[in-house]
Amino acid sequence: MYKFVHVNVEKCTGCRVCEYACSMQKDKAFNPTRSRIRVVRNYPYTNAALTCQLCDDLPCILACPRKALSQSDKNGAITVSDELCDGCGWCVKSCKFGAIALDPRPTVRICDQCAGREAGPACIEWCPEEALEYISQEELDHKKGPRGAKGSHEGHGSQGEHSDHKDNKDHGRYGV
Repeated sequence: MYKFVHVNVEKCTGCRVCEYACSMQKDKAFNPTRSRIRVVRNYPYTNAALTCQLCDDLPCILACPRKALSQSDKNGAITVSDELCDGCGWCVKSCKFGAIALDPRPTVRICDQCAGREAGPACIEWCPEEALEYISQEELDHKKGPRGAKGSHEGHGSQGEHSDHKDNKDHGRYGV
């Protein structure tokens, strides 16, 4: 199974260094609006960095009418063909995690796990709290034990906002 960027919400302070590291890596600019990772604050309860979770059913790819999204065979990352993407936003609406953003070019931004970067995702390297890790769902389930295993948080959603997705196989990835 493929690895993804996972956030430990107990460690994440919401500092947004991950957003700056991403935008610098991808666009050579310190601009969090250009980032492929997003920090979401649910004050005063939690902060969480959101990025592509590589859903089993890949709703973003299925939703794209232009076939502009594809999944890498090498690392599972979702890639965007800027030539095919017209910025319609169907993939954005289909993402259960809010991990895809519209870009003014028009295209979309989604985490490609810093494809081609030998050191791996820049956000993980630069996180001052070590709240981010590159991990597979199996490794995450093993770390959390039987109570935190995939699907065990049914009815709670990833951040409590998607609790109506009882069939969502990606529950529990954010550890809340």
